[in-house]
Amino acid sequence: MTDQERICSIALTQIAGIGPVWARNLIQAMGSAVDVFDRRKEVPEVMKGVAGARVVEALNCPQALTRAEAEYEFVVKNHLKCITMGEEEYPSRLRECDDAPIVLYYKGNASLNPAHAVSLVGTRHATDYGKNLCLRFMRDLVEMVPDVLIVSGLAYGIDIHAHRAALEYNLSTIGVLAHGLDRIYPSVHRKTAVDMIARGGLLTEFMSGTTPDRYNFVSRNRIVAGICDATIVVESAAKGGSLITADIAESYHRDCFAFPGRSEDEYSKGCNQLIRDNKATLIQSAEDFVRAMCWDVKATPSPEAIQRTLFPDLSADECAIVSKLEEGSQQINSLVVATDIPVNRMNSLLFEMEMKGIISLQAGGIYKLLT
Repeated sequence: MTDQERICSIALTQIAGIGPVWARNLIQAMGSAVDVFDRRKEVPEVMKGVAGARVVEALNCPQALTRAEAEYEFVVKNHLKCITMGEEEYPSRLRECDDAPIVLYYKGNASLNPAHAVSLVGTRHATDYGKNLCLRFMRDLVEMVPDVLIVSGLAYGIDIHAHRAALEYNLSTIGVLAHGLDRIYPSVHRKTAVDMIARGGLLTEFMSGTTPDRYNFVSRNRIVAGICDATIVVESAAKGGSLITADIAESYHRDCFAFPGRSEDEYSKGCNQLIRDNKATLIQSAEDFVRAMCWDVKATPSPEAIQRTLFPDLSADECAIVSKLEEGSQQINSLVVATDIPVNRMNSLLFEMEMKGIISLQAGGIYKLLT
């Protein structure tokens, strides 16, 4: 990936009227972000019926390129990472989402493509019940899935307690920000944010100088949901940002869970509502969660496990999938990360292997090797 491609990708995010969906479509149609600008007059011909003169006029924006060059200088100067959608480091789970940002800014050392990732979200007014849930959940989770990545939004309440609990139990944790990496909001969370950079990281789609405006938090929530296998709502009132995150997770066909609470508790009403409306699965422990996700991480292959020699017609990609499933049942996201097979190709392969009777699809979107 060239510096110019990154700069042009940043510039695309600054063009008025072109959001993440349009930006992604333009790059796919033209071949690269550089070509979107260099060959902008060809866009109406390449994207017949969907792009017109107004798109060409909007792309004729030298100010956007100038701003992008300045932002890239900021990235390089501050040793940040500017990750475009076409790069291997880009979160593969998030790439599956139609409205995923075409550029992410990252500071940290945790992989954005871990084998297991879960987001914990909830009210800004966390009670002792919610705080204790975060601690107990992390304590038990690390024993079962020590490589899991914990994601939240670094906000007041459940978010910050989820991050701190993860750090306490030596789990990697990433905070998704609603502003640029030139600041930390709220500022009282700065020490935790610094600790997270050493054991996780900070991630955002927003350029430096972006203020944490209200609508940015809603935009941020789609990244929180999109980069994980599942979202857990710990505590929530009847209305709140965590319920928006849960809705987004559902729209991405990701698993959603909620801890129940007493019916009269204000900050359990949202969780109880999600469970009642079948928008979230009830869990009471980390064990419940791991079992529901079929994260059979400590399982070892049995002597009777399927071997390559039993399936001489398998392709190289199918062999790679079988090899991974011999370690235990997996979700498609985990298989994509482990085998480096694109998700659209992976979907096709899994269907073919299911038809051959090699694998079976279990509840929760888990694929199991048939023995």
